[in-house]
Parts: sequence; C-alpha cells; structure tokens
Amino acid sequence: MPAHPDSLLFQPLTVRNRTLRNRIVMPPMVSVRDITKPDGIEWYERHAAGGPGLVIIEATGVPRFGDDIRPETLRTVVDAIHRGGALAAIQLFPIKFGLNPSVADTTKADIRRIIKEYKTAVEICLEAGMDGVEPHGAHGYLLNRFFSPADNLRTDNYSATSLENRMRFGLEIVRAVRKTAGDRMLVLYRHTPVKDDSYGIEDSVAFARELIKAGVDILDVSPSSKDAPGDQAAPFVGLGAAVITVWCLDEPGRAAEALGEKRADLVAIGRALIADPDWPEKVRTGKRDTIVRCTRCNLECFGNLKKGTPISCTQWGKSGGKAVGG
Repeated sequence: MPAHPDSLLFQPLTVRNRTLRNRIVMPPMVSVRDITKPDGIEWYERHAAGGPGLVIIEATGVPRFGDDIRPETLRTVVDAIHRGGALAAIQLFPIKFGLNPSVADTTKADIRRIIKEYKTAVEICLEAGMDGVEPHGAHGYLLNRFFSPADNLRTDNYSATSLENRMRFGLEIVRAVRKTAGDRMLVLYRHTPVKDDSYGIEDSVAFARELIKAGVDILDVSPSSKDAPGDQAAPFVGLGAAVITVWCLDEPGRAAEALGEKRADLVAIGRALIADPDWPEKVRTGKRDTIVRCTRCNLECFGNLKKGTPISCTQWGKSGGKAVGG
C-alpha cells in the first residue's frame, strides 16, 4: 500500500550537522511576548511540544544582544524548545524591531555597526545552544530595501546601480554570521522573491546563489501563492540549500503537495499553529478531524499585534484547542 501523502511532512531532514525530525517549521511570528520571560518561554515550549521539526523564534533586534539578551537569558527559551523535541533558531532583525529607516539614511558607520551587532548576536546564540540564526531580509524591511531598486536610492557601492551592489549588505551580514558561527550553527536567510515591479525572480535566484556561497544553509522564501503551494519557492530548490515555503499551508494536503512536487524542502505553518499548537502531532497521528482551524478572522492575531498586546486566537478552547502563553 502506498504511503499516505501526509507522510512526506514527517520525513527527517539533515542540514549541515543538524537533523530536523520532520519538514514542518514554525515560522517567526511576532507574538508580543518577551522571549526571555516566562510568558514567552511557555509560548515557544508549548509550540515545540506540538510537533514541528524547527521553531524559529520571532524577529529580535540585534541591538538587544549583550544588553537584555545574554547567553543565560536566551538559554532558557532554547532549552524549552529542545524539551519539546524541536530545533531552535531565531530570526535576527538588523535594528531595533519596529524601526525601518530608509536606505539613504543608513550610513556606512551604521552598516559597520549592524554587522558587528550580528556577530555579537551569533556569539550569544552559540553560547545559549541555539541551532540556527536567520537574518531577516524580506517583506520590505531594511535588508530587503537595500535589495530593492525602488527603495534603494543610494549612490555608493551599496546602491541599486547593479545587482552586485544591491546584494552587498545582505551578503556582508551572512559572511560575518557564517564566519562567527563556523560549522556550529545553521544559517538561514529570509527573502521575498518578487516585490511588485521592483525586482523579479531572476534577481532573487542570483542573490540566492550568492547567499549559499556565503554560507546560507536554508533559504526561507516568503511569501508564496494561494493557488499553487510553494510556487515562488520552487525556483530556489536545487541551488544547494534547503528551502522553506510558507503561505496558506494549514491544509495538510497543500503542505504535502509543496513537498511532493519538489517546490520546497520544508513547509512553514503559521497562523494554524496559533489556532492549534498540536497541528503537527494531530496530522502525524491521523487526527486531522480534531484540528482547531484558523478561520482567518485576524481579530486576535493581527488585531492584537496592532494593539501591541500578546497575540491569541478566537478559536482557543474549541474542540480541544488550548490557549498558550497566557
């Protein structure tokens, strides 16, 4: 009897010197919880226990490392994720999270400082036992704006006058991260493959090839299409790094399709894990009919995010759903 298509989701994957127990990733979703405090630690431990192979901690500004984030404070959340059986990575934001200065206002002194702060962040992550780090280069934030000709109005060697210049800042960060991490940690990079009319998939694939040369192990491609799961991630498969795809994959069949059609190596399940942290385990054990479904109402996830209060879900408590993190 052929294996059920959902079984693709539960095949282990070894990347560099780390093995993910399955192909399911909890993506970095801002929860408005302090990752070093009990509420944040509980949030991540609960989700790790639900069965994903990799948990990526939400975007965290590199200026925090060495300040309120130190090895001993970060180790508590890393250990909590490991107790749940998942690998732990963290998304590293180049500045204080919530800020997004223009490319033109970012001086070369700022660039040097940011690269230095990335190095410090990686050193602390290593000491805390983190399995991976992910520079955030997507969604119109600073690194993505350097890559985008529409946003990058500089006239120096970081300008949009050439693809080489547009890639420079992201590659400098990745090289610094890899040099600091050595072989002791996975390096991920989050990238938006197409941005309106500013740049297209060809530029992004060229960038991906250089990111891999610089030391990236996993390309986190965001977003993709509702129509064909993993479609925008597909051009990056086979370049030499594992590929994560995301967007509307809360139906197990869609997630398995992205893997089965070789459009991605890993699938990120976002809001579905807010609604039901046990989504992976329920799929694995054939209990799909008990999954608490995200209704895409956006009331207590995005709604709370806009208000600056910890995200939750209107579905918690229904059909076995369980609130987490307060």
